[in-house]
Amino acid sequence: MDDFGIHATALTKSYGALRVLDGIDLAVPRGSVLALLGPNGAGKTTTVRILATLTEPDSGTARVAGHDTASEQALVRRSISLTGQSAAVDELQTGAETLRMMGRLCGLRPRAARARADELLARFGLAEAGGRTAKSYSGGMRRRLDLAASLVARPEVIFLDEPTAGLDPRSRQDLWELVRELRADGTSVLLTTQYLEEADRLADRVAVLAGGRIAAEGTPSELKSRVAGHRLDLTLASRAAYEALTPRAVRLAAQDSTSPEGLTLTPEELGLSLPTDGSAAHVRSVLDELDPDRTAVDRFAVRGATLDDVFLTLTGAAP
Repeated sequence: MDDFGIHATALTKSYGALRVLDGIDLAVPRGSVLALLGPNGAGKTTTVRILATLTEPDSGTARVAGHDTASEQALVRRSISLTGQSAAVDELQTGAETLRMMGRLCGLRPRAARARADELLARFGLAEAGGRTAKSYSGGMRRRLDLAASLVARPEVIFLDEPTAGLDPRSRQDLWELVRELRADGTSVLLTTQYLEEADRLADRVAVLAGGRIAAEGTPSELKSRVAGHRLDLTLASRAAYEALTPRAVRLAAQDSTSPEGLTLTPEELGLSLPTDGSAAHVRSVLDELDPDRTAVDRFAVRGATLDDVFLTLTGAAP
């Protein structure tokens, strides 16, 4: 267990008749990033709250930073940091004041708190803005300050619950680089996100949560191979063509022993996406099988599989 920043077994949680978590297992080795994906309401935030000792599970066990979340809550809380979906900063304090205050709350002496604040302001690109109040910060700057505050105590494990929601592309890239630095420093990171590209770039492993269970877990490459190495995207010529070809596509995808669940449908766009090995011969075969008269398919494209395909296939939801 000492090799894991997070290790959870058979966690369950219900709210009334609603079963949010139905026996999930998670393992995050020290110094690695696990991305937890799932549609809205899948239980991602509930999982984070349980692991951060903010909510008790109905059953199951979890250890975070080597400590039991039920019997050693104080030790868990000293070892972790949680950054929620919204930046939690005092707009009337300066960036420097926020970080110094966090240092004092974490038990640092005044001189050490000032030194740690200066260090983090520089690391997060906020040194020049450190004397300004947070209300003058952009959304990306507030998010960086929020993350900096969560690192004052040098946590062993950090939970990032959709940390880049609402950020512009540049700020998102900056935050990605900071997560990579955390991993390189040996911090264990549990990341929940709606951005599939984010999980693909940052995560050592990805777990897909659907229906209260882990639908699949593996490296991004392993999960992509689960829905085939390549995809054939079809746009159909009409609604009638879409309705006629969909049953054929369902049968064809089911015949693929390597990816029997690989079909995804986008009816609003008259789109079908099927697994393929990427070869010209296989693409021709699929097109001939689906559209022998060559009148139903308006256009097609062949591309590599992405985590979006994994998400759609395993959850049936839009990312």
